[in-house]
Amino acid sequence: MKIYNLSDNNSVLNTFLKEIRDVEIQKDSMRFRRNMERIGEIMAYEISKSLTYKEEIVKTPLGAAPTNVIQDKIVIATVFRAGLPFHQGLLNYFDKAENAFVSAYRKYKDALKFDVLIDYIASPSIEGKTLIIADPMLASGGSMELTYKALLQRGTPAQIHIVSVIASKEGIKYVKKFFPANTTIWIAAIDPELNEHAYIVPGLGDAGDLAFGEKL
Repeated sequence: MKIYNLSDNNSVLNTFLKEIRDVEIQKDSMRFRRNMERIGEIMAYEISKSLTYKEEIVKTPLGAAPTNVIQDKIVIATVFRAGLPFHQGLLNYFDKAENAFVSAYRKYKDALKFDVLIDYIASPSIEGKTLIIADPMLASGGSMELTYKALLQRGTPAQIHIVSVIASKEGIKYVKKFFPANTTIWIAAIDPELNEHAYIVPGLGDAGDLAFGEKL
């Protein structure tokens, strides 16, 4: 299993990451969504370097030119609702990809204890395809595990890419244990810990609320 932490090298990604963490800038939900989308675009570009390509000849007004084009059949799977702007960024670049959506949410037993439940999945076949699972926050890893198990009802992918903006060390460790060897993890930042509510610290808060408003 390969893990790429894009913060290991300085790029414009750092600017977008700084802005989505900033408590003052977070007050602008449109800007938060756009920055999530931008990070998704950067992630898509980085993932594209690892895909399979085939040379094709394209006709131009003055002749013909060889061009390497992606051969992978891609499915982008996203966890509602926080993942939607992030998903759009990936889809902006992988514009021929199929799409899958999974509803995973926390059902609290009390202030600190909760179960992760899935009550909705809409997905094409993923059999033999390149599966990209997008969830902005990889906290404990439980939601990612259940999302993947739900998607396996639609087939077994040839390659898996887990894409998150911020991950905890615990979440990375959990995913490494659960997911198969043909999995690659792409992260914009890895934070040190989870708090008692299983939120990433320092993290950024609730990505879904910041993008779309607080829920009841």
